[in-house]
Amino acid sequence: MSDFAEFRARGRAALLAGEATHDIPMVEGAMRWGTAAVLRPEGAIVDRMTELAATVDAPGHWVHGGRTLHVTLRTLEPYRTHVPEDDPARRAYGAALAEAVDGLPPAGVRLAGVSPHRGGVLVGAHPQDDTLATIRKRFAHALESRGVRDLERGRVRDLWYVSLVHFAAPLTNAREIVEWCDTHADTDFGTTELRTAEIVQFLHTGGGIRVRSLEGAALGGDGGASPGPRS
Repeated sequence: MSDFAEFRARGRAALLAGEATHDIPMVEGAMRWGTAAVLRPEGAIVDRMTELAATVDAPGHWVHGGRTLHVTLRTLEPYRTHVPEDDPARRAYGAALAEAVDGLPPAGVRLAGVSPHRGGVLVGAHPQDDTLATIRKRFAHALESRGVRDLERGRVRDLWYVSLVHFAAPLTNAREIVEWCDTHADTDFGTTELRTAEIVQFLHTGGGIRVRSLEGAALGGDGGASPGPRS
């Protein structure tokens, strides 16, 4: 697992050096914001992150909160505006995810530490057990066994996080963003359990992002499909 303090230092340096990047609204075939496998926290910890994110001075950028907040397991494909229920790839993703979580307990994570990076602001997600790493490995194997090659092409994520902000235009107040992150660098939102893995689609709302659940698989010992997609 990457050192979070080192990641934060690199992010600060990048923004202060004028090296910020930014996203644009999704278009068909774009290599960002495509269908992905994620886990979303729930409850009071989400409220705490949402309330803090609302205090950042980031006009014109995508500030996340509520059901938008998520930990990414894997990005699966380039962006598609329409992912029908009977889409073969969507069904394969859902089946692979159900296989990956089968028999596993909820994933314990501590959400702590606010960090700037080139593309925005995030909160570190620090695993308290091996569940996330196990799901990641199982999911990659389950996709491969179905002949599915995801967009990450074998890349192993060495940093788990929840994004609070994605820059959506050239950054004009880098120093203020860095100072805000410094103020909240040691914020500890607490420990939570991630109980559902999902295949999701990201939708641009005009001023931000909405997450649409396509498929779900519950953690907690029995695996299998969750009661149904949730947005």
